[in-house]
This record gives sequence, structure tokens and C-alpha cells, in this order.
Amino acid sequence: MTKDLRANVKATSLFLSELLLYPQQIGALLPSSRHLAGVMAHWLPPDPEDYVLELGPGTGVVTQALIARGLRQDRLITIEKSTRMAQLLRERFPQACVIHGDACQLDKLFRRQLKGVDCVGAVISSLPLRMFTPAAAQALANKIRAVLRPSGRWVQYSYWLGNGRNDATGRFDLLSTRVVWRNLPPARVSIYQRKPAH
Repeated sequence: MTKDLRANVKATSLFLSELLLYPQQIGALLPSSRHLAGVMAHWLPPDPEDYVLELGPGTGVVTQALIARGLRQDRLITIEKSTRMAQLLRERFPQACVIHGDACQLDKLFRRQLKGVDCVGAVISSLPLRMFTPAAAQALANKIRAVLRPSGRWVQYSYWLGNGRNDATGRFDLLSTRVVWRNLPPARVSIYQRKPAH
């Protein structure tokens, strides 16, 4: 068995184990496909010095696509709630900043664990936003907006394929949205841009 295959088997086994233990936390039936991950990675910020924050990276499928697209590991910050998945991410991406914690507390995690990083160029989110209460989704959106630099982008996927916007994204401009059919189940990727302050 090759090294990559062993790593994939380990990651998939861990994903399924966590899904059985914490189905509400995982919010997905299977890991993201490389097609979904590629669509999300397309929206990296143009400045290679910008930091990128990934929320809910799981076993690192989207993370790997971000790195393959050109993101330097030392410019990657991830927040993962699962202890075991956070440890796997540290093994796979040793130069990245992997924070074990709840993404809904990203403001506190940022202050406590990141010195010298004031903002990020993009937030890449695999969190099941539509499973959140409206108040929790809005609170998270406000925290995402607070860490994004002006004109920064928030990339969010959802298994809800309708074209309507989530109410929590009201303080963002919708730049693009598309359905990725080559994923199980199919998913919609929406890209929001931070509106300038008035």
C-alpha cells in the first residue's frame, strides 16, 4: 500500500468514526470530493502573503487543495473542533497553524493564539451553516467579517442547492455561486465579499 493510499484510508476511517460519534458536528455524510475542494481553492486571495483561515477542515481534503493551488502552509490557519482531526491536520500540514477549538469562538481563538495576524484575505468554510440557529449563523458571519480584510472573501459550501442566500450573509456581497455536481451529495459553493464599512 502506498503512502498516499495509507493516508487516505486513515483519513477516511477517522472521518467515519467522528461522523458516528458526532453527526451534528461533522455535518456531512462523506468527505468533500476533490472537485468540490478544487472549486473552493480557486478563490484563494491573489496576494500570496495574505493569510487564509479555514473553518472546519476535517481531515484536510480542502486544505490539501488549497496547498496544491499555491497557498503556503505558513499562511494557513485552521480551526477544527475535533481533537483527533486537529491532530491529523498537524501531522499532514506541519507548517500550518492548526487551532483546536470551536470556530464559533474564532474571535477569542484569534486573540489568544495568533500574535501579529490582524486579518485574513479569505475564509474557507466547510461548516454546516444551515444547521446553525439563525442567531448562531449571524454571530459567526459577524466574526468572519471582523477578521476579513477589506474586500476579503468568504467561501462557503452547502448541501442546500437552492439559489437563495442565507440571512447571515447580508453584510456581504455575493460574488459567485455554483453547484458542484461531482460531489456526494452535490454541493453549492457561494463566494461572498466583505462590504466596505459605511
